[in-house]
Amino acid sequence: MKHLEDIPWFICNPKDTNFCSYIDTDSNYFNAEPLLKYLYPDFDSKPDNEKDNLLEKIALQYQNIITKHYDILAKECFNTDSHRLEMKTEAVIRSAYFRAPRRYAQWITKKEGIEKEVLDVKGLEYMKVNFPPTFGKMFQDIVEKILKGIPKSIIDQEIIKFRNYVINNKNISIKELGNPVAVKTLKTYTNPKTGYRPAKPGSIFSTIGLKTPAGVKAAIRYNDLLKFWKLDKTYPAIVQGDKIKWVYLKDNPYKIESIGFLDFEIPEKISIFIEEFIDREQIFDNILLNKL
Repeated sequence: MKHLEDIPWFICNPKDTNFCSYIDTDSNYFNAEPLLKYLYPDFDSKPDNEKDNLLEKIALQYQNIITKHYDILAKECFNTDSHRLEMKTEAVIRSAYFRAPRRYAQWITKKEGIEKEVLDVKGLEYMKVNFPPTFGKMFQDIVEKILKGIPKSIIDQEIIKFRNYVINNKNISIKELGNPVAVKTLKTYTNPKTGYRPAKPGSIFSTIGLKTPAGVKAAIRYNDLLKFWKLDKTYPAIVQGDKIKWVYLKDNPYKIESIGFLDFEIPEKISIFIEEFIDREQIFDNILLNKL
């Protein structure tokens, strides 16, 4: 997706208004609201279904205009009078959010002339496997409310309510709050070339390189504690390729900023330590709030 200032002059004159909101492989998305308000001064006061119908009407008119221009394209570029090129109206979108290529959310109310109620979301963070499901459900609910025009004040109150629920409800387990990740580069960042040094005799923790990813760093700290508490003979360490969860920690006696764990088996001592020092507020801010 490109903004007007990034588009060459031969595609769109910089002095013109660019109504193209988004482009993907075979579709163009245009903001028709300014044109609709020009043609229908009372557009804002009309019912939503009537707005959808008026939008579809304009889209179909432009569809026919562009299809006729394909005749010129075929003749001048391909030297033929016969072609199968056509423009087709795909959907009426009442509201949408476009973040980047293949990352968007749109509320579709008509598709190919048929009335629909579809929330079409692609590529947003909460859909990824490394996004905690507890936060993912809330994120989707917020996106849907925004697209459907729920007042910001109401949405803000729901976010505050959910924040208090996450911070104060001790019944939400560390597994629900953990950030899922596969530690595919553990071997890379436990190599001396990346700044890693194993714990020296008498020390608890390894030295970790500055560029070590957060999930890997949390996994290393788990392995350090496992060994220090002499649990490594009873419980498995995190190894290359393991799927783990990790959480932020508040100030604690060991000065650990984060720690990982294996979802299927957590030593009781480590589980108690995490429950006591898990930083629920930072987890909420970093995972959900900062992405809204």
